[in-house]
Amino acid sequence: MPDFAPAVAGLIGIGVGVDYALLVLTRFRAALERTTPHEAIVEAVETAGRSVLVAGTTVLISVNGLFLVGIPPLYGVAVSAGLAVLVVMAASVTLLPALLALLGPKVNRLHIPGFGRAPRRGGDRTPAARWSRAVQRRPWTAAITGTAILLLLAAPALGLRLGFPDAGNNAPDTTTRQAYDLISDGFGPGANGPLFLAIDLAEPRQAAELAALADRLRDENGVASVGQPRLNPAGDAAVLTVVPTTSPQDSATSDLVHRLRDDSLPRATANGGLSVHVGGQTAAFIDESELVSSRLPLFIGGVLGLSLLLILPAFRSPAIALKAGALNLLSVGAAYGVLALFAEGGRAGGLLGIDTDTPVPSASPVIMFAILFGLSMDYEVFLLSRIREHYRGHGQARRAVVEGVATTARVITAAAAIMVVVFLAFVLSDEAFLKLTGVGMATAILVDATIVRMLLVPALMQLLGRRTWWIPPWLDRALPRLDVEPAASEART
Repeated sequence: MPDFAPAVAGLIGIGVGVDYALLVLTRFRAALERTTPHEAIVEAVETAGRSVLVAGTTVLISVNGLFLVGIPPLYGVAVSAGLAVLVVMAASVTLLPALLALLGPKVNRLHIPGFGRAPRRGGDRTPAARWSRAVQRRPWTAAITGTAILLLLAAPALGLRLGFPDAGNNAPDTTTRQAYDLISDGFGPGANGPLFLAIDLAEPRQAAELAALADRLRDENGVASVGQPRLNPAGDAAVLTVVPTTSPQDSATSDLVHRLRDDSLPRATANGGLSVHVGGQTAAFIDESELVSSRLPLFIGGVLGLSLLLILPAFRSPAIALKAGALNLLSVGAAYGVLALFAEGGRAGGLLGIDTDTPVPSASPVIMFAILFGLSMDYEVFLLSRIREHYRGHGQARRAVVEGVATTARVITAAAAIMVVVFLAFVLSDEAFLKLTGVGMATAILVDATIVRMLLVPALMQLLGRRTWWIPPWLDRALPRLDVEPAASEART
């Protein structure tokens, strides 16, 4: 279990906990205006409660997708975050309804001046409803504009550089940065991240072969110095220290590691009976970054595929499932783009106190995707469950979108605002990678709650119209029944 796993679990637990509590509470307050507290709780649990279970399951799929990356420390993150989500899901449909039963009408007793009370049922004249109608009048303009903004934000992600920040990325006034600079000035930047060659000797104490290998490495391009071989007491293994001419984060250092492994060392030891392995912290970081890069498509594809398999029977619409996946990927892409932009330093990075080109830790994009994709799916389920409920009640696609946006806008906005503030708190950290992660996740949540939910979703559903809810008869028969909103709620609508 890595030491940062509890922090990630707490973060995602707070995020989904706020979302789920607001969803159930808002539905309870709306029902309380026209029925008894007992009936209001029943309606809130069998409608919003079902949405919580579906949304929570997508979050579980997302965080458990970390097992696909192949990095053991992330397994602990997946387990701890998954347990946090399970506890929050259980509390949302057990503890929270119990507390609401104790409060009853008293839940509306306290009032914050200046904010007004929650809109009453049928509030299709709210600002959110008027906004939805405005978007639906010009759906093509809204869809193109929203997509262009997301693609523009995501563009810098093409230059995202995975690696591991070190003391060279710390603030110039920190002692760790000053020590890093002193070592670089005195011994060269490569002294901050030497390579260690572990050598297995076919015959004990092959001193001549070891000396020849060290001499050959000293002539290698990109090598600043090579230490004397150190033998173990048995004389059948040795360690050789190689100092590159470039820093641990430099791409030239990565090229050197690959050149040593693939070309230089195999040629140098072809006839010497030596078996050489390039290791050390610098080489390990390079290997881990490349492993994550190679497994990232599998991770994203696995999480996306399993989530769509859940969304499809829940909403019984291929268009909804594909739209949800595509829009959530755009939100995460925008987060990656902002992350890459600030990591480059310059004016953007200077706003966060990042004055150098900083590599992004390989685990950050993976953890960010798991958290952000899960939270985005939460908002998707919240909005679409209400739209579908209204559509099943009267069969008018355009009106259902307006009513769905009107009834969920405040919930989604409040939940997103809380999460943006939580994520931006990371900017106050002294660690560059925490600053970057916080800004990236805050951007994704802000974009998802505004551009995606309030612009792209109404526009795309207006363009699709009744086709939004079309499903081939054979697929409808094959899919299991997983209604987010039960038929009983339609009678209340």
